[in-house]
Amino acid sequence: MYKTINHTVYWYEVKGKGEPVVFLHGFTGTGGTWDTIAARLPEDLQSLTIDLPGHGRTESKMPKDMERFCGDLAELVESLQWKKVHLVGYSMGGRAALSFAVLYPGMVKSLTLESASPGLSDEKDKEERRQNDEQLAQRIQSDGVEAFVEFWENIPLFHTQKHLPEEVRHKIRTERLFQSAEGLAQSLQYMGTGAQPSWWDALQNLKVPVLLVAGGRDDKFTAINQSMKKQIPKAELTVVEGAGHAIHVEQPVVFGRIVSEFLKTV
Repeated sequence: MYKTINHTVYWYEVKGKGEPVVFLHGFTGTGGTWDTIAARLPEDLQSLTIDLPGHGRTESKMPKDMERFCGDLAELVESLQWKKVHLVGYSMGGRAALSFAVLYPGMVKSLTLESASPGLSDEKDKEERRQNDEQLAQRIQSDGVEAFVEFWENIPLFHTQKHLPEEVRHKIRTERLFQSAEGLAQSLQYMGTGAQPSWWDALQNLKVPVLLVAGGRDDKFTAINQSMKKQIPKAELTVVEGAGHAIHVEQPVVFGRIVSEFLKTV
């Protein structure tokens, strides 16, 4: 269903009954990427999936940065009369979930971060990333979504997806092609890793249980998650062997079990 919050029309779906679990997808994804995982939740949990700004069926009259999106999500959660939620986020959605937990700690019961980071703490690194994301945004707008998807699905981060069944790869590609050039460009410019605040110094203040999940074949994010685990008081890290960046896509049964078992303990 649709809900308008601060000049943005968000598409979201709620399924099931019980304690709410909010799922946040990655760049070029939609809420639908979580359908398989949400269906595997224990029966006493309900799911909320949402298309993030610049993605899917969500439409915004103005670009949203990470903090503004978190404010909108807080309004949506309150409108559903939920006091606290479990958050599950992948990649960009993981950065959004962590941002929400830092900004609205009283609304979070637990945090599951898949292949996510707290941003960049070094200003030179942030500026370089902003410039790279700006160039990529311009490329999307000039070349179009189809050409961008052809490039994006061939970057090293997703090389492990080459071995997925054809039907799964087709679903991922269809989801990516469903996006708009303007939406993806704005997402990079306003919610990219270089654009968002660095939350490294805030990790030590997280009071809720945190599950970090990384793919064994994703060296970069395994290392980032190992560093995060050292700074988060109640963190546990699971490295899924044989998986790359998108564990919930590459090994949905394993990922679903890991998340469900974690949620049963919090």
